[in-house]
Amino acid sequence: MLDTNCRKFIQPFIKLGANIFIKLNITANQVTSIALIFGIASGILIYLDFPYIAIALLWFSGYLDAVDGTIARHSGSTPFGTVMDITFDRIVEISLILGLALKNPNINFLFLCLACSIIISMTIFLVTGSLTTKKSEKSFYYQPGLAERTEGFIMFSLMILFQTYLNYLTLIFIFIVLFTATQRFLEGKKILNKLS
Repeated sequence: MLDTNCRKFIQPFIKLGANIFIKLNITANQVTSIALIFGIASGILIYLDFPYIAIALLWFSGYLDAVDGTIARHSGSTPFGTVMDITFDRIVEISLILGLALKNPNINFLFLCLACSIIISMTIFLVTGSLTTKKSEKSFYYQPGLAERTEGFIMFSLMILFQTYLNYLTLIFIFIVLFTATQRFLEGKKILNKLS
């Protein structure tokens, strides 16, 4: 929701970062790889009990994840760049869930449920995006929803900071992701019914 509705307000800041990387001849795919490294480091730092640094690296990783798309649209995106971007986003989420799960093994079932809810939501997102002829500014149709990348980062940040309430925060996150999956499923049905 925030990515869809607020991107225009932070796009100048994203473009500034993109212009710096373009001047340094750093490609979108290279920025995607750097974002992955920072995202994985965030998960490791959760486990090592450096929550504030973990959150800072997480958000910097997210910033780079936005920058790489702006670079790709400027320099020309590639299909493999899209594969890298979506795959690396999931790897970052996995590293965060693993970091939290290793630190808090008493609620691993909730982390498993969170991972399952993300799998369901992303499956709907990817299948609808690949089957529809609808276009967005990205390389295929990105379905909006309640839980987009920024909402995920907010929830992960809260989970890192307030581990005393981790079970409640994880349940809220699961609900938000499943609500988004339902939104995307219904929108996908509507879009794809028009094509058949």
